[in-house]
Amino acid sequence: MAPTSETLTAERILAATEEVLRRHGPAKATVVDVARALGVSHGSVYRHFRTKAALREAVTKRWLDRTSGELAGIAAADRDPETRLRDWLAALFAAKRRKAGDDPELFATYMVLTGENGTAVGEHIADLTSQLTRIVQAGTESGDFAATDPEATARAVFQATGRFHDPCYAREWEEPGAEADFTAVVDLLVRGLRP
Repeated sequence: MAPTSETLTAERILAATEEVLRRHGPAKATVVDVARALGVSHGSVYRHFRTKAALREAVTKRWLDRTSGELAGIAAADRDPETRLRDWLAALFAAKRRKAGDDPELFATYMVLTGENGTAVGEHIADLTSQLTRIVQAGTESGDFAATDPEATARAVFQATGRFHDPCYAREWEEPGAEADFTAVVDLLVRGLRP
């Protein structure tokens, strides 16, 4: 193993883990493979992530956080709530489609990892519904939306749009008419939110 001149960081380990997962898949990828890709001992990786499960959990969280980060700016934007809601839902759909379409092997790998890791998925969904709650709350305060319980309304909007962000529907996202179906659902939801 060649010594590495770069400092070994959690971020470098996670990036290498993603590449190893892309090459080998979740069933065959090992911590030794990650260490080899980094030019370090597997013990060095274990100093950052105590177990293989902790490493897989961290790489899953990193993958999910990318989507949350993209959407957070839309949720916090200083624009009218209806536009923010439409943009946020469209960005969520686009991000999920991009993940599924740009790298299907890695997407399939992450579906295995998210199945192993309910904590990261639950936290991701909580973060997304929290962002939606802020948008609905802003709409309620401005009078654009008539939601008596913004948190429950946000959960309902999230659930109603599940076909466009839940990975179990990934095969349908590129079908003809998916975009029109998405627009129809969002239009219906927005009409239902108005006073």
